[in-house]
Amino acid sequence: MYIRGMNDSETIALTKAIIESGKTIDFKRRPVLDKHCTGGVPGNRTTMLIVPIVASVGLLIPKTSSRAITSPAGTADTMEVLAPVSLSIEEIKRVVKKTNGCMVWGGGVNLAAADDKLIRIRHPLKLDPLGVMLASILAKKKAVGATHVLIDIPIGYGAKVINRAEAEELAKKFMGLGSSLGMEVECILTPGYDPIGFAIGPALEAREVLRILRGENVSPDLVEKSLVMAGILLEMGGKAGKGKGRMIAEKILKSGKAYEKMKQIIEEQGGDPGITPEEIKIGNKQFTVYAPSSGRVHLVHNKAISSIARAAGAPRDKEAGIYMYVEKGDKVKKGQKLFTVFSVSNRKLNAAKELVEKLSPIEMEKVVLGEYSTEKKPMVYEFG
Repeated sequence: MYIRGMNDSETIALTKAIIESGKTIDFKRRPVLDKHCTGGVPGNRTTMLIVPIVASVGLLIPKTSSRAITSPAGTADTMEVLAPVSLSIEEIKRVVKKTNGCMVWGGGVNLAAADDKLIRIRHPLKLDPLGVMLASILAKKKAVGATHVLIDIPIGYGAKVINRAEAEELAKKFMGLGSSLGMEVECILTPGYDPIGFAIGPALEAREVLRILRGENVSPDLVEKSLVMAGILLEMGGKAGKGKGRMIAEKILKSGKAYEKMKQIIEEQGGDPGITPEEIKIGNKQFTVYAPSSGRVHLVHNKAISSIARAAGAPRDKEAGIYMYVEKGDKVKKGQKLFTVFSVSNRKLNAAKELVEKLSPIEMEKVVLGEYSTEKKPMVYEFG
């Protein structure tokens, strides 16, 4: 399939076969909304803002999410900081009936069962045939009864899709296949050239999400992307007129309704609805990287940031990860904080430090700070 490709009828047949290989859920209500991201961007925790916004207006959005495979955190890993995510189909139905939404681990239920087997083949081979990837994603959406799906396709160096032409072709295939399966699929092309949000790693991301839902002015990029996507889903679900969705989503977020809905979902999934960002523990072993010179941030290497966070222990160690202080385009002064790495063990922290020195994750003014820099300067560390 990787060498020869798959035509549309083959992809549709595979999708249907994957759906039939496991159980499906019928919520007895329409519409049922869902979203998916093709991935590659650290900190892209839009689901945990979109679900409570959309669910708060009465639309169904049962979100089954993956755990991280190569990233520092999947949505399921981050949500698990706040509540259990390994729910049965009956428990998912109960939570959604009560709250209109959920955020659970898709691997914990027997939905689209053949997909897990296909993933176990693709992962060690490092092969991801386009037709299989399309079938994998849409089979899981169809299995939870989704009628309207929004696909986020980040574009950029370090994301899974590198350029706009490739993204547009992928979007066309998603929308065409979705239509053949009886689903309305919309796609959004988003910037994927550096992390979305400042927090990377389950506990750090959970903290950031709760702070945003409580109305704190943090991570404007993550907020904006989430509002745009939530707005599109509100329009698809008939709760907002064309072009009005983002405005309504912002009102819901600012009113506190999304935060109240999130607390309700956390409680129904078995977590503590009263948990605060301050109560979420993060790694007590840490070091901070400072700018060795003044200049502008030209690039934040997504893959390098992900590798460093994983070396520090994420996602297996929920408290491990990275907190970014800068993003692409920011002007920085010599000695300014660039990012802090958190871990629960000195061994993993030292492994992360070695990767920072090797990978040079932040590129300043088109000159990589590190081995190939024309003006070689060491990064400065402060251990806490």
